[in-house]
Amino acid sequence: MTTAALPQSTLAHALWPSDNTMVRNVVLAVLGSLALWASAKISIPFWPVPLTMQSLVVLSLGMAFGAKLGAATVMLYLAQGAAGLPVFSGTPEKGIGIAYMIGPTGGYLLGFVLAAGVVGFLAERGWDRNLLTAAGAMLIGNIIMYAPGLAWLGAVVGWDKPVLAWGLTPFLLGDAVKLVIAAVALPGLWKLVNRFKG
Repeated sequence: MTTAALPQSTLAHALWPSDNTMVRNVVLAVLGSLALWASAKISIPFWPVPLTMQSLVVLSLGMAFGAKLGAATVMLYLAQGAAGLPVFSGTPEKGIGIAYMIGPTGGYLLGFVLAAGVVGFLAERGWDRNLLTAAGAMLIGNIIMYAPGLAWLGAVVGWDKPVLAWGLTPFLLGDAVKLVIAAVALPGLWKLVNRFKG
């Protein structure tokens, strides 16, 4: 087995090395869930649909925190939503709690957890340290978010409806922009960390 296949330090661990990992992980999970909450409420005018930052934050948290903490952070966010807090996009106007979560966008919420875990796993193997692999990880994460999202959307609204036109194609351009942002930002942060450590 090569060292490249072994888990490496995450960005969060490099920025906040701590002997008390429980405290660090709880603090990071809470802060990450708040970032997800805020990102769900941000809408930037864009074409063909407004640009939200939530998928960027999900994938960035996974990359920065690693597989377990990244997925746990997203699960904490979902638990807040299940408890009735208006943490999701369109809440409380479109409903709250479990009723919202089992609606047409519910599959994307599951995709958030899976994607954060997978990109975190890749980050632990160094994929977040250069432009090409960071972009590859983000692309994989996007595919993982869309797979359960589209499957659930089709099951809820019916496959006779334009599921891809509603749940995929309008978002591809915005996702490409966010992919580039993350692919540049994460390796850039690693360079800063390494410079200060050196």
